[in-house]
Amino acid sequence: MDHLELIEDKIDEITEAIGDGLAISALSGGVDSSVCSVLAHRAIGDRLKCVFIDDGLMREDEPLQVVEIFAGLGIDVEVIDAQDRFFESLAGKLDPEDKRKAFRDTFYSVFGEEVLKSEARFLVQGTIAADVIETKGGVKTQHNILEQIGIDPQKGFGFQVIEPIKELFKHEVRRVGAALGLPEILYERMPFPGPGLATRVIGEVTPDRVVRVRKATTIVEEAIAPFKPFQAFAVLLADKGTGIEEGKRRFGDIIIIRSVESRDAMTAEPSQLPWDVLLSCARRITEEVSSVVRVAYELTSKPPATIEYI
Repeated sequence: MDHLELIEDKIDEITEAIGDGLAISALSGGVDSSVCSVLAHRAIGDRLKCVFIDDGLMREDEPLQVVEIFAGLGIDVEVIDAQDRFFESLAGKLDPEDKRKAFRDTFYSVFGEEVLKSEARFLVQGTIAADVIETKGGVKTQHNILEQIGIDPQKGFGFQVIEPIKELFKHEVRRVGAALGLPEILYERMPFPGPGLATRVIGEVTPDRVVRVRKATTIVEEAIAPFKPFQAFAVLLADKGTGIEEGKRRFGDIIIIRSVESRDAMTAEPSQLPWDVLLSCARRITEEVSSVVRVAYELTSKPPATIEYI
């Protein structure tokens, strides 16, 4: 099946599933949710409400960018400010699974409220094959998997979940996005995890720690993007490292740079980046993120590691 035929089939599936009802799209601005939102909009038009939940865990200026890009596609996006609720749910949690589950529960609590307001009974979201496989395999909890982890979405959250691309892998979703006519900035965008920067903060997730890793991630993405990795980002460790400031010792943050090459996110290899690029990243991070005293580059493949840190 070619991509145009697949698109028509998916639009027909969504139309049949929703009928004359209303739906909400869980839009994050990544390629997966963007493809699903455009498919659903073509299927049911203005009966789709696109909602961007601002959880405080996104890239720099992400809410504004998403609204502007989708306005250009003729799709309105409503931004819901839920930052306080997400940080409250993550407070004090250190275990990776606890943090993922806290994010998932808050995500669906916020969306459940939006569904009730809109009277929609369908949630369109960008679950893909890798999400399903890793959750079933017990690798990690994905916030956008419900039935696969034993939760009945209709009983538990009050709406039916529609997942048009859950049998596709990331490279296939990108091709569908291109065939749909999405801007390249969307369909070629680096993957970004559902729980956002919470997956890149080791230890407790606080607003201050997220600010630090967000700035470091911006630096890493800017420097490494020209080499077109599958994914590149920064991670803030929980431990402190020893640094020197004005000839005196000071303890500061440690940032890990991670960049990988992959096709489907099921396996990955570290990017072989030029040394001067890595040195430039380290210099910028230590200069622009004042709390950081050490920067390291990670060389672990997937497996044994996962791509993200939690």
